[in-house]
Amino acid sequence: MIPRIQKRGQRTIGLLYYLYGPGKFEEHTDPHLVASWDHNAPDPGRDPAATLKQLQQLLDQPVENVDEAQRPKKHVWHLSVRNGGEDRILTDEEWGDVARRMVAAAGIDDPEAGAGCRWAAVRHAGDHIHIVATLVREDGYKPDLDNDAARVQAEARALEAELGLRRLNKGDGTAAKRPTSAERHKAQRQGRERTAREELRETVRRAVTGARSEAEFFDRLAAAGLLIRTREAPSGDLLGYKVALPDDRNKDGEPVFYPGVRLAPDLSLPRIRERWSADPTSSTDTPGRATAASPSAVRRRTASAAWTAITVVEHGDDAVAAAHIAAAGEVLDALAKTSAAHTRRELRDAAFAFERASRSHIRAERGHDRALRQAARDLVHGGPALGRGEDGASTAMAIDMLFFLITATMHWHAKKGHAQQAAAARQAAEHLRAAYEEAAAQPLGVLYQRGRRLNRPMLQRQTVTLRKALPELAEQILAEPGWYALAETIAEAEAAGHDPAALLSNAAEGRELDTADSVSDVLVWRMRRTADLPADASSLLETSTAGGRLTMRRTAPRPSAPGKRRSGEETSRKTR
Repeated sequence: MIPRIQKRGQRTIGLLYYLYGPGKFEEHTDPHLVASWDHNAPDPGRDPAATLKQLQQLLDQPVENVDEAQRPKKHVWHLSVRNGGEDRILTDEEWGDVARRMVAAAGIDDPEAGAGCRWAAVRHAGDHIHIVATLVREDGYKPDLDNDAARVQAEARALEAELGLRRLNKGDGTAAKRPTSAERHKAQRQGRERTAREELRETVRRAVTGARSEAEFFDRLAAAGLLIRTREAPSGDLLGYKVALPDDRNKDGEPVFYPGVRLAPDLSLPRIRERWSADPTSSTDTPGRATAASPSAVRRRTASAAWTAITVVEHGDDAVAAAHIAAAGEVLDALAKTSAAHTRRELRDAAFAFERASRSHIRAERGHDRALRQAARDLVHGGPALGRGEDGASTAMAIDMLFFLITATMHWHAKKGHAQQAAAARQAAEHLRAAYEEAAAQPLGVLYQRGRRLNRPMLQRQTVTLRKALPELAEQILAEPGWYALAETIAEAEAAGHDPAALLSNAAEGRELDTADSVSDVLVWRMRRTADLPADASSLLETSTAGGRLTMRRTAPRPSAPGKRRSGEETSRKTR
């Protein structure tokens, strides 16, 4: 159940015309009263003799009875209460009870004192009601509406339990402001997938990603095509900024600007400055300097930074963990911006979902998150990655490690009681899983085919190595289709001069591999990252043990192996 207090208005009759009218898209059906301050209040929806003007005059009567100077400038209070699509349809009687409890919780009505405001609840659809009230009580005083939004939210949680509705997570005041209904309708009219507010929030987030100075941040906003206005103190110091989409205009044809803080709490200029204030290189790093690393090398470093951050989130100080979680959001934004088309949509959706998980009341202690922020910066400056070859395979590697980090974030929030953030992290992890399956299919398929072609003595040798290094997991791994990709990785690591048993032990250490759907896939990426093996094996020299000697010959890419890495079970079971 979602209660939403709308902006206050000045014309009671105008709101009534909307509530009893057909709606902007003919979506209103059978508008009628389900409850009001007076059982005898006229209902223009069901009583042919009743009019909207009669209902308006009765609602406004207490306002008209006080001196004009004492009247509120905006005396119309409006609350919508909506159920989810999966909830059962409530009866009129149930919606009437919901309305009475909502106005009591908000402070609009006081049944015990008998001196509340006048109000009416209109139902014009199966899943929601609208409550209109006028903000002068019967005794001439104004109602106490302090924290009315929080109070109706609390009442909604109680009603959900009593009525058997879907239980929503309690908010903590750190979420970004939701688009208004007017903004949503405007986006629909203009054919936009998201509202202007949401598009701006995503664009500003990406501009912040890895930025180290105000100049670089504003240059990125301008390069993204946004209109920018800044606010300066008399001294010339920059105090704030606001942005607009060039084609988002109001009725007067003027751009609609949004201050950063109205997009998200952590996008205000002071909060953005915190990100680079703790970076010792921010004053010397020039905005236009590009990294010399290739997209694939940057992704390998991103995977390493994410792997290190998991331990911090799981075992570190709360403020330091919060900084790493916020920086993880920057990495997701950067990866979505620079990855190939076949993974970009899921990565973008992961970043969009994770934005809610990047903030909580635990204030991030910046500075400790430099490795992740540098990874985000390098991803941006490294440029777009290809979907195949080393770029594509290293993207799969980075997504794999980020999935672990986001899942660790989900558990961290859950332990802290941050229900909304934990749910957002879970949603982001689902999108990452889908992106991983797209990115990993080809490189894992190549490894699978190479592993299948290893001769029997070599496979037996890798089996002995596996059982020695991971005796408790060996049988599970050997039964997985991904074992052949892991066997090929073990062979490559050995040919490169590494101790495969030590690499396997290190890859499995400290992570919940027993809950993984494919332990072998997880170990493949961890071993290839640790041993600095190419993520893509398409053009590697093939290893064999013909004649008892370790030899190599060049091989061409092979088709991908069938099957996917993870099942559709709950994301919380995918933690390694």
